[in-house]
Amino acid sequence: MILEIKSLETGYGKLRVLQGVSIEVGTESVGLFGPNGAGKTTLINTVMGMGKPWKGSILFDGREINGLATHEVARAGIALVPQERELFPGMSVADNLELGAAYIPHAKGIMARQLELVLELFPILKERYRQLAGTMSGGQQRQVAIGRALMANPKLLILDEPSLGLQPSIVAEVFDKLKELKKSVAILVTEQNVRESLRSIDRGYVLENGSVVIQGSAEELQGNPHVISSYLGI
Repeated sequence: MILEIKSLETGYGKLRVLQGVSIEVGTESVGLFGPNGAGKTTLINTVMGMGKPWKGSILFDGREINGLATHEVARAGIALVPQERELFPGMSVADNLELGAAYIPHAKGIMARQLELVLELFPILKERYRQLAGTMSGGQQRQVAIGRALMANPKLLILDEPSLGLQPSIVAEVFDKLKELKKSVAILVTEQNVRESLRSIDRGYVLENGSVVIQGSAEELQGNPHVISSYLGI
């Protein structure tokens, strides 16, 4: 397994948010679903070193990463695409992409190779290579953010609500790209748009009130009565 989260408990102050959560990500694409407040972003923040586990463990590539600083987690091989993209709007697409590898030692030497892969995956970024990132559409900025994360040559790519704020046609395009990406990098994606997510993932977990309540393959989740009624709107 690339990522193993075992019996994770954490929260803020005295408020417990995650209650014994266990999930695994191998060489595959895994979805994490649930309503607002379920604990999805808290889980990601804890993996990335932006929150501390109260109990349980987080193993990445066989190594315990509990308590590592965020930059240490990134250098270990985990890249995050946050909800708000967090690009540098006054800088070009080229400069934003290069920053993805600038502070990752193992990525510096292969920056040209990774850039070629990113521009092949997202042709629009090649066309807009010198354009200021802040002048691009929301969907294009999302592609820049994913491309920047891939420049770090991660073993695990985490995406937090990649469809947030995007129009439906662009959402479909983003998830089509995720289907391509899972061939070369392990993926953990949190998403409110469960219907689109299930098209691109291999397995998934449903998180409610800080606990995993359902897990299974994409096909099993698509046929689960609770998932159908609560998340697919059928």
